[in-house]
Order: sequence, then C-alpha cells, then structure tokens
Amino acid sequence: MAEAVPPGGTVGILGGGQLGRMLAIAAAQLGLRAHVYAPEDAPPAADVARFTRGDWEDEASLAAFARAVDVVTYEFENVPASVVDAVEPFAPVRPGRRALAAAQDRVDEKTFLNGIGVETAPFAPVNDAEGLAAALARIGAPAILKTRRLGYDGKGQARIMGPEDAPAALAAMAGAPAVLEGFVPFAREISVIAARGADGAVAAFDPGENVHEGGILRCTSVPAASAPAVQQAAGEIAGRILAALDYVGVIGVEFFETAEGRLLVNEIAPRVHNTGHWTIEATATDQFRQHIKAICLWPLGDPSRHADAVMENLIGDEAGAWRRLSAEPGAALHLYGKAEARPGRKMGHVTRLSRA
Repeated sequence: MAEAVPPGGTVGILGGGQLGRMLAIAAAQLGLRAHVYAPEDAPPAADVARFTRGDWEDEASLAAFARAVDVVTYEFENVPASVVDAVEPFAPVRPGRRALAAAQDRVDEKTFLNGIGVETAPFAPVNDAEGLAAALARIGAPAILKTRRLGYDGKGQARIMGPEDAPAALAAMAGAPAVLEGFVPFAREISVIAARGADGAVAAFDPGENVHEGGILRCTSVPAASAPAVQQAAGEIAGRILAALDYVGVIGVEFFETAEGRLLVNEIAPRVHNTGHWTIEATATDQFRQHIKAICLWPLGDPSRHADAVMENLIGDEAGAWRRLSAEPGAALHLYGKAEARPGRKMGHVTRLSRA
C-alpha cells in the first residue's frame, strides 16, 4: 500500500466551488495544505487555499499542479478524463477514474449499478425520435428524459406525461444523447454519504431524507423517516457500490424509497455531497474531513451522529438574510463566498440541530 500523506502534505483539488472550499478547510483542520486548480478567475475555494487558474485542456499547467501536491481529488464529477490523464503520472488520483466514468454518463451509471445487483428505475438510451418512441413503448409514461451527461440541479431534463410530450422533451435535449427513465412513485428520497479507505474499511453516515424544489435540493433532515431495516439496507448498498468501484474517498448515493420500503438508486456522486453538509455540526467526523482522511490514507473517522439535524440550502438571494440567520439560536450558518446571487444558485446553507 502507498504511504499516507502526513500532516504538512498538500491535497490537490480539481474544481473551485463550495465543495472544494469546504474540502480545503477540512484539510487545514487536519494540518494539511490545499491547492486548488480551476478555470474560473476567483472561485470560492480560492479564498481558503493556494490557487492555480488553468484550463482543463492545459496539460502543462495540470502537470505542474500535480507535481506540487501529494494526492489529487475532485469536487465535481464532470472532470474530463483528459485531466486525469494529465495529472496521474505525477500524483495519485482518489477516487479513481473508474468512479468518474461510472458517474459521468447516466446510462453507464445505471448499467453498472444493475450489473452489481443494485436496482434502479427502468431506463433506455435515447438518441433520436425513433429511439424515444421505442423507449416509451417499453417503459411507458410518465417518464423523465435526461441528458446522459452534465445535467445537475434539475438541468438537462424534461418530464413526459404522455406521447404528446415527446417532441418537446426531445427538443429540450438540444441534440445531446439522452436517457429515458421510468417514473418511480416513491414515499421519500433518501441519501447515504459513505466513505471507503484504501484498506477496504467502510464508514457510512446515517441516511438523510431529502426534499427538492424545482430540481434543487431544499433541505436534508436526519434521521430519515425510513424504517431501521431500510436505513441499514441503504448503507449496505452504498458499501457494495464502494467495493465494486474499489473506491477511496467519500461517495453520495441517492435513493428513491417506495411505500413498501423498496430502495432504488437514483444516482451516485463520486465526491462529497450537498446532502451530507449536516455532518459538519452533527457528527464526530464530517464528510469533508472523512474524504481528506480517506484519500490521504489515514484511518477513517467516526461517522456516528450526536444530534438530529436539518440542513437547508440558501438559494439565490436567500443568503441576504445572513444577519438574521447568524443571530438565530442553534443555527450554524455557512456562506460560500460567491460574489453574485443568481436564481437557483446555492449561496450557502444553514444547519439546525436538536437532541438526538
């Protein structure tokens, strides 16, 4: 096994958004340095870490970045494969390229999950009108048409309630390869944040229950209302996914839970995850420090929860209430340092604790 990155070492982070910012803060808490690489001029993570501005296509800059760090990770799953190729000769990349490949394409993701015995919604690839008609004939409606790649926070998808909606939905894909997913009537959406070390050890946080508005996460509540057996099953499924990917780091696994307690994986995210932000206040080792520990080959920390929690995203101009929120008893406010509040943009979050 490779040697652990000791205190004083440097973690390289691809991407400069709020997740990169919180990873850099977690690295500092563990006596490590962080070096962020991103194409934006002044991303949120640049406020708290050494920062290199560089394009994803700039192989020379990527190589120089990789030479200056001890391990490389990423804060979003759409890092081009060419970036991994550029940095891997100079520094280990954790999680590895297999996890990236599985998560970057929705068809590949669901094919992988089904291949290891994990249930998903029914799906079919769609490239044109004929393919959509065939997929609808097999899966039925209602259904959701999504781009295979790059969609997030409700972007890149269109609902199909009947065949008459198909042309508009296909036009919304703007020619991008797509996937049709069958609608799942669910009782709730839950997610598990789990980590795996290079030694195969797995530590999972308690499942959170998620509420979305307009395709964007509004809040996560812990504990979820799921039965204990369902919560245990969700953790076990996350562990199976981690093992199949030979994964090192933190992963987010989102589930649909039906009224009967059946679990279907909606998607996996090979990184720290918005639905795990509650762990910063409510667990001994939050998801960000856990990820840093895992990728630096440290022993995993204790994921146990010491309080109930509700994490609420602050979207758009909601972050303008920072003065009131900062004075609210029992509320932990996190602002991401983004210069411009736009509709649908996550500007921060607030976590409220209660007795577990």
